[in-house]
Amino acid sequence: MSQDLPIVFVVDDDPSVRESLKALLEVSGWHAETFASAQEFLAHPRVFVPRCLVLDVSLPDINGLELQRQIGADRIGMPIIFITGYGDVPMTVKAMKAGAAEFLTKPFDDEVLLVAVGHAIEQSRAAISLEMELRTLRDHYALLSRREREVMALVISGLMNKQIGFKLGISEITVKAHRGRVMEKMNARSLPDLVNMNARLNPSAGVVTREA
Repeated sequence: MSQDLPIVFVVDDDPSVRESLKALLEVSGWHAETFASAQEFLAHPRVFVPRCLVLDVSLPDINGLELQRQIGADRIGMPIIFITGYGDVPMTVKAMKAGAAEFLTKPFDDEVLLVAVGHAIEQSRAAISLEMELRTLRDHYALLSRREREVMALVISGLMNKQIGFKLGISEITVKAHRGRVMEKMNARSLPDLVNMNARLNPSAGVVTREA
């Protein structure tokens, strides 16, 4: 199997459902891996390829909604498509509010599932791309010295070089040198570019911390 081939995980305690979904998904060009329980799925090694989870609501150990809650913040980039034989409105609303990509009631049309999986895989692909970009930003930021981080924070806050120098007790020329290294190490083309990078690194704070 190619490392880049999307994977569709299927968790359902009905062997016939697992077998039919695996055959349908693989004939449609995806790799499918099936599990009979939530615990079996949780024990599977994590992968960092485009992927989604086709998940039955009713499972023998942990139910689908509880599994969704457990992995929600832990497995970013893996949209969940719920399948159930007895879905109701409150259950559907709860799943969708928690971020489910789709909620299908059995029996469903094969094409409906395939379309949902296709959309989920594209969502996963986009999320993985963003995560890789963020990892690169973090790697670049890790290269900055403590002083360069201080300068970066003050540059982003809108201070001029002379003001930064006064605040840090260093010359304007030294500030310019630090600023140049910050731009180079962060691979920033402009100040707005650097500000955007900072916002992605610190979405809640909005300002780069000056601590190493």
